[in-house]
Order: sequence, then structure tokens, then C-alpha cells
Amino acid sequence: MRLTASRLARACLPGLLTGLAQPALAAGPDPADWPAVLAEARGQTVYWNAWGGAAATNDFIRWAAGEVGDRYGVTVEHVKLADTADAVSRVLAEKTAGKDTGGAVDLVWINGANFAAMKEAGLLFGPWAGDLPNWRFVDTVGKPAVTADFTVPTDGFEAPWAMAQVVFYHDTARLGDPPRTMPALLDWARAHPGRFTYPQPPDFLGTTFLKQALYELAPDPSVLQTPADEAGYDAVTAPLWAFLDDLTPHLWRQGRAYPQSGPQQLQLMADGEIDLAISFSPGEASTAIANGQLPDTVRTFVLEGGTIGNASFVAIPYNASAKAGAMVLANFLLSPEAQAHAQDPDILGYGTVLAMDKLAPDDRARFEALDLGIATLSPAELGPALPEPHPSWATRIEADWTARYGTAR
Repeated sequence: MRLTASRLARACLPGLLTGLAQPALAAGPDPADWPAVLAEARGQTVYWNAWGGAAATNDFIRWAAGEVGDRYGVTVEHVKLADTADAVSRVLAEKTAGKDTGGAVDLVWINGANFAAMKEAGLLFGPWAGDLPNWRFVDTVGKPAVTADFTVPTDGFEAPWAMAQVVFYHDTARLGDPPRTMPALLDWARAHPGRFTYPQPPDFLGTTFLKQALYELAPDPSVLQTPADEAGYDAVTAPLWAFLDDLTPHLWRQGRAYPQSGPQQLQLMADGEIDLAISFSPGEASTAIANGQLPDTVRTFVLEGGTIGNASFVAIPYNASAKAGAMVLANFLLSPEAQAHAQDPDILGYGTVLAMDKLAPDDRARFEALDLGIATLSPAELGPALPEPHPSWATRIEADWTARYGTAR
């Protein structure tokens, strides 16, 4: 969701990892012995490196930290990141320096290319996720994204905690019938110049817009599940660049500037500068309405043919100082209580990773009692999610987008 991996994966990680010895898996707490994990975790401080770019997300992390502290005696410090690659770089620097214990990063909000790079380099502790007590509630059948991160098997090295799917939202007071395909979006932008934009890649949401467009425009989108180099990258992406060549002059500020993040894009909507926006949270518009950030005339829609979905995960670096505390926090994030709290549009509006038929009646009632919000689509309206492309696609299209259209604000 809020995670951009590709700056590190594209620029420095492949070269730095060439010839890097894979660390042996460090001995650590065994989640199969949960009482021992709880005992070891008490008194630990977990430095959770997580995206810090939205007040609602920061408030949720603060709430989770308070609950884990009160219940289990674990202190959680939110290390706010603008780019998840910064945390990955730190773990890599510690490995290069031989710091195989006592690492500064205990838990990291991660997915996509960051996870693939860390897993390949042996920079993650595990496997551990499948042995968490609350793993039994995870929907491993209906939500395949919880066990395959951008096509890369998780193999227990990360635990999911939120589901996301691409949606668009629009203010019905200004735009009654929004475009529901990429060609229709181009036609609408030509007729309404300056009224659409997307966050500037490599912001994860900007890259997501590129991937969503590529899904619709590629001659055979099934090749996106294989590495870009193996799929005829130039031919597959040619329709994307042709589409963006046509679209860019009609964007907000003629494509000479872009919002730097999803919250900045949302502010443009709130200020009436644009008429529709992309989101990776189906409940974001409802949450923004509840918080007074957007008017109650805003509604959400999806594109014809489906939209990309994925899961957000947490992972533990191989040299983390507080592995037991990190597992306690990850397990709490999987609890029905925390999952329902996150799904509440007044809090975050994130989708749950849990299977309702695995929950006790009282826990199911937590979700059934939620009013998902005036602008949130039902699961039927949202439709099935398209799988994320292989991480290599994001890496390459971000680099090419920057070369073609990149701009400094």
C-alpha cells in the first residue's frame, strides 16, 4: 500500500548485494512457543519503521502501540519513513558493517520490491508468521495476496495486516459520470484539462497508477506476472508510453508538477483543483469525509475490467534487537480487534486480511457492526482484485517514467 521499494531496488541494492554472503538465520524466539515469546517481549522496545505520511495512519500506529504496551509490556516507537527503502538501506548497511545483532530496525512495513530484495539477500528473520497465534484467522484461501507478495511467496517471512485495492474517487457535485477506462480517462482529460493528476512516481500511488494503466493497455496483461526482462518489456509497455504522451499535457499544471503523495493529491481534491483521484484504500474517501477533509458528495468507483489489489505486511530484519516484541506487535495487528479497528472508516478504512468464517461470533459482530461509510463500495461493487505485477515491472516503469516525464516541484 504505502510502500515504495523501487528507489533502492533500482539504484543501489542489486549492485551492493552482488557477492554479499547470505547471513545464517539467527537464533531467535520461536513463535510456536508463544508463552516464551510473550515473556521475552516484556520490557522490549520495538522500533517499527513504517510510512508516516498520513495523520490517520500515524494515529492508528499510536493506538496499536498503546494497546501492545498496556497488554504486553512492549514499547513501540514509530520510526516515520517517507520511503520504505530507507529502512532497507539501513539493514543492508548494518549487514555490510558486520552488525548481525542489535540492529536498529525491529519491524518494517513492507511489500513488493523491498520484500523481494530483502528476502533474496537473506536480510529477514524467519520464517515466523505462520506460527503466530492469530494466523489461524487469516484468509489464505480467498485472499491469495496474503501469501504471495507481488508474485513472490512470503514463506512466513512477513505477516499481512491490511488489504488494499485500487479505487478512484470523484466529487459528484463537479463530476457526475466519471471515466471508467483509461481511454475514457484520456478523452475526459482532453475535454477537462488540468482536472486530473496522480502522485509523482516513485511515490507508491503514482507507480500504482502506471501499473493500473499498463494492465488495461498491455496487449497481454498476463505477462505482468513474469519478470519484465523475460516478457518483452519494450513491446508490452509501448501502449503505456503512448497513452501517457497524450495524457500528460492535459494533467494538472500541464504535467509540469505533480503532488508528491496521496495526502497531497487528496488536498487538491479538497481544494477543488482536481475532480478525480486514485487511491489504494477503498475506504479512504469515506474516512476523509468522516474527518472533514472531503465533502460528503465524494463517491468511489472502480474501472471496468478490475483493479489491482495487494496486502500490506510487516517483516522482521534478520538482526533485529527486539524480535519477540516485533512478533507480539505483528500478532496484535492480526487480531480481530485490531483488524476491525483498522477497517472502521473513522480510523483507516483498510480492508481486513481475516476470513469471517474463521472468527468467533463476537468477533464477526465487530465487522458486521461497522458502517463502512457513505463513499465505500460493497465487496460486490469492488469486484475481484487483479494481482500485483512482478516487482521488476514497477522498478523499470518508474525509471522510464522519470526519464520521460519526471519533474521537480
